[in-house]
Amino acid sequence: MSTTSGRGRPSQGPRGGRSDRRAGDGPPRRPQTRRPPDVDHARQAALDLLAAVRSRSAYANLTLPGILNDRGLSGRDAALATELAYGTCRALGQLDAVIGTCCDRPLADLDGPVLDALRLAAYQLLHTRIPDHAAVSVTVDLVRAGPNPGAAGFVNAVLRKISRHDLAGWIAEIGPDRVTDPLGYLALATAHPRWIAAALQDALGAKGDEAGLAELEAALNANDVAPQVHLLAKPGRISQDELMIAAAGDRARYSPFGVYLPTGDPGRISAIVDGRAAVQDEGSQLVALALAGAPLDGKDERWLDLASGPGGKAALLGAWAGQVGARVDAVEITPHRAELVRKAVAGLPVAVHTADGRDPGLPEGAFDRVLLDAPCTGLGALRRRPEARWRRQQTDVAPLVRLQRELLASAAKLVRPGGLVAYVTCSPHLSETTGVIARRPADLELIDARPYLPGVPDLGAGPTVQLWPHRQGTDGMFLALMRRAV
Repeated sequence: MSTTSGRGRPSQGPRGGRSDRRAGDGPPRRPQTRRPPDVDHARQAALDLLAAVRSRSAYANLTLPGILNDRGLSGRDAALATELAYGTCRALGQLDAVIGTCCDRPLADLDGPVLDALRLAAYQLLHTRIPDHAAVSVTVDLVRAGPNPGAAGFVNAVLRKISRHDLAGWIAEIGPDRVTDPLGYLALATAHPRWIAAALQDALGAKGDEAGLAELEAALNANDVAPQVHLLAKPGRISQDELMIAAAGDRARYSPFGVYLPTGDPGRISAIVDGRAAVQDEGSQLVALALAGAPLDGKDERWLDLASGPGGKAALLGAWAGQVGARVDAVEITPHRAELVRKAVAGLPVAVHTADGRDPGLPEGAFDRVLLDAPCTGLGALRRRPEARWRRQQTDVAPLVRLQRELLASAAKLVRPGGLVAYVTCSPHLSETTGVIARRPADLELIDARPYLPGVPDLGAGPTVQLWPHRQGTDGMFLALMRRAV
């Protein structure tokens, strides 16, 4: 008679065979072996992306397409890999806070691939409807198939702890109190570094009352919504209506050259392939068009894009200039980005210079219109760059502000008396926007930019303009228009 365990099951020998086997029962059973781990290719692609972001500071939006192509993923598998990879990158700090609570060692001591796997699974447990058992078991299989299979048990144990609560439960357990520290609470709940949440609160002018915190929360949440693809119909190359038909898209709300692409790959649209159209956020279109459309006394023949890489705004200005008999000079300091500008403006009246915008070697007072789309923290485009919020540091702001002021001083010298300068950043951080403008060169006079964005709502009191994803549906572009004193 066989012996049984406390649950009434036959007791097990050291190799998993039954202990009551008798001679003559036939050949002994082979020792049981663990099945080879199944590899979920969509999740493996997401892990590949997380590894690239962690180990070599890769840009997620530039790296993932190659990973999907290498693994032959398309359709639903590609969509799942994209959602998991981008979502995990966006929520990284929040996920690490939860993982750290459930882990018996510092996260810095974990092998990189193990940490990647924990982050990927934690995102599934806390941010998706994927069943907990599926998220855990598939991740454990990925670890078993990876470079450190011995960590599978550790990963399983940590994930079981994480699955005890949903996201709201974890925020309540480990987050700041919503009443006494609403900013800290919102930062963790929306997966943003506290300094970024504070910067957005300042830029919004959002007070600590219910209405102010509600708008701050809306702005933070907007960074987690995948942006719709916006297309630009280059003036003189293709009309907005023609691009709408070619792309099966919708007319943009504000830009007369904009088209919204509901679905599909823009790279397969013939007008994109042959250069008549381009992918460009509507906010970028609006600030460039404001400079091009503002009235100007005297000659209007020579325009300048002082920090032009990768070339989207230079292409729009070049196409517009070609319609009005003007020409454009485009300056870019980085050689490979200067090449991107040359490709973007091919066939347009644009001359590209590989030079430092602070001293580009161009004649002073020679330009009628100058666009300075200054290098910045990019806090207005976090929805497009999943990992950016965790890669940027608060210490980045001060050196960028110095560069922005130096570039604006250069723009003031290069524009002619009576000419226009547009100062633009893809960041709402006050130090990079109104702070720079407050210390502008004395001969640059601010003019109200709002009339040159017709039909765009919620532009505030002026004279500068700050666009927002949650208000206008564009990237967070800042615009100041200035005229050099005569």
